[in-house]
Amino acid sequence: MKLYHSLFKTGILIFLFQTNLLSQTLEYKNPIAKQRADPWVTKTDSTYYLIATVPTYDKIVIRKANTINGLKTAKETIIWKKHDKGVMGHHIWAPELHKIDGKWYIYFAAGEAENIWNIRMWALSNTSKDPTKGVWKEEGRIITQRDSFSLDATSFTHNGKRYLVWAQNVRGGEHGTALVMSEMKNATTLIGPEIVLTEPEFGWETMKYNVNEGPAVLKKNGKIFISYSASATNHNYCIGLLWIDENKDIMKSKLWNKSPAPVFYSNDKLKRFGPGHNSFTVAEDGKTVVMIYHARDYKKIVGSELLDPNRATRARELKFTASGFPDFMQNVKD
Repeated sequence: MKLYHSLFKTGILIFLFQTNLLSQTLEYKNPIAKQRADPWVTKTDSTYYLIATVPTYDKIVIRKANTINGLKTAKETIIWKKHDKGVMGHHIWAPELHKIDGKWYIYFAAGEAENIWNIRMWALSNTSKDPTKGVWKEEGRIITQRDSFSLDATSFTHNGKRYLVWAQNVRGGEHGTALVMSEMKNATTLIGPEIVLTEPEFGWETMKYNVNEGPAVLKKNGKIFISYSASATNHNYCIGLLWIDENKDIMKSKLWNKSPAPVFYSNDKLKRFGPGHNSFTVAEDGKTVVMIYHARDYKKIVGSELLDPNRATRARELKFTASGFPDFMQNVKD
């Protein structure tokens, strides 16, 4: 993995981490959804769909609207509930909604009712035109080469091939999660090889827990960007960034670049704490990139951060620097 510390000397990262280049022009009625974490927004035609983790960790819900702001008051539909026993019986986390080959798929993580931390990745499918309707079929587990704690699957295509990126414990024990990527045979089957894109190594990635998770892919300006989240899900939670030139071999991990500092993190002045687990969508104009993410509006958490329900879904326009990198505007309010 090339970390490109030398980029500081060339000034490229000055552009990458500038936060006041441009002011926002789109306004959102934040929070878009209270008590909804790990948000994923998908747009098809003129409809937005929001899917996210609920604080009870026991079901998957979807809401739809014609605008991003409309998601705030949209009716929520429960499309699937956890099993009472066995697999998919606990910790229903981070669902993502994807339209693949004309069919809807949901990737999500789940533990077992009797072994709640035995978390793996699972998939649902639906042939209905509207994912809030029709029948959701359980497609089973997404099998990886390593049989270990894994979650947060996301999928994208590049040069005619489909890929899956996810978080997984690749070293065992207390080593936490790394980001792994593989080519896919179809929407639910990996064909390998499975490469590690990034592991927690910097201080901001190892606060309380060693975590790289929640990948989201953005293809823009001749590059493929992957944002991801790091550290515990309290105020230390933050977003890092990977990138590669779109003409490079994306299955060679050494060709990927990694930001040595977080690109979006807690801001006491703006009362934005633990921002992370984001996704990217487009505004109603069909071209403006919008980042969807979760955060709390307070720092102090009583008890376990996983039991605090108040991670809320938020939206903000994403700008780009003169060098073509996303500008997360750390010091600009939503």
